[in-house]
Amino acid sequence: MPMAFRNAGLAFGLFATFFIGAVCTYCVHILVKSAHLLCRRSQTPSLGFADVAEAAFMVGPEPVQKYARLAKATINCFLVIDLIGCCCVYIVFISSNLKEVVDYHTETDQDLRLYMVALLPLLIIFSLVRNLKYLAPFSMVANILIAVGMGITFYYIFHDLPTISDVPNFSSWSQLPLFFGTAIFALEGIGVVMPLENNMKTPTHFIGCPGVLNTGMFFVVLLYSTVGFFGYWKYGESTKASITLNPPQDETLAQSAKVMIAIAIFLTYGLQFYVPMEIIWKNLKMYFGSRRLLGEYCLRILLVIFTVSVAVAIPNLGPFISLVGAVCLSTLGLMFPSVIELVTVWEQEDGLGKWNWRLWKNIAIIAFGMLGFVTGTYVSIQEISQGY
Repeated sequence: MPMAFRNAGLAFGLFATFFIGAVCTYCVHILVKSAHLLCRRSQTPSLGFADVAEAAFMVGPEPVQKYARLAKATINCFLVIDLIGCCCVYIVFISSNLKEVVDYHTETDQDLRLYMVALLPLLIIFSLVRNLKYLAPFSMVANILIAVGMGITFYYIFHDLPTISDVPNFSSWSQLPLFFGTAIFALEGIGVVMPLENNMKTPTHFIGCPGVLNTGMFFVVLLYSTVGFFGYWKYGESTKASITLNPPQDETLAQSAKVMIAIAIFLTYGLQFYVPMEIIWKNLKMYFGSRRLLGEYCLRILLVIFTVSVAVAIPNLGPFISLVGAVCLSTLGLMFPSVIELVTVWEQEDGLGKWNWRLWKNIAIIAFGMLGFVTGTYVSIQEISQGY
């Protein structure tokens, strides 16, 4: 987030982060409400994100009903791209933090890609864990390491802050697409919304007032805003793609934070990898016949090799994060929920509301998402190309 604030400016970044957080939260609300309506119509107890899209198109206006399976496949495709992209970002993040520490102690300057390749055997071993319950303890350890590592990072951020007047409140219009991509990457988690809501003991508490969603998103936005605001205030234009890379390289405390967070992200790679693997395998396992177990292991290994290859090809962390956010999360988090709501209520009596306000509201959200998609993708690819 400090890098996002660097691309937006201190004051504008703070305002825009809360604005994007509010829009993302609202889009989750309309997705969950559409899911509830479709569950009642189809007499289904629960629906996933892609299933909601399929059900919406199936009961929607007649011209769109034939696109129901395409809608489901499209969302699954974007979910896979998003989560695979996150796995690639994890690899770049882990390698960047380890490189800082290893290079300092060995007095060398090895290529970042060598660290990514060195991670490959460990990632392959970790990815072969097929049962989610065996990954849960790793997630617990990772949470502890991240908490301690971020505590140390906050120590360096709040220590001896410079004069705030030296930090610009607005960067430039040309940098805003990078801010959008990075901010929505950090704030958007719509892929886990439906599984979370479906598995709650009391699902009605999810979107109530204040509700689990509103409370959770408020604290998430507040946390990311705090990290972004004070991180950029502290380091200004020298802010790096990951705030953990900014503390002094020659201090043991700072090095320990980098190592802890790198290990934590490595331990959560398996959880991040699990969902796209499940989606892909569900659609491919029918082709393997009696050799399904061997086929699944081979697919897991190939998918890990693919994520490492993409990370090696695009080792520039900042634009890579922005690219994933602009391409996947502007569509999944903003455009698709709006389309789903429109299709769901289109044929209901007064479904679009007085003066068709739901139509104009969703068109505005789709336009905002499309603007972020196009500009964020273009600028991110441009930044990645300049990196070469």
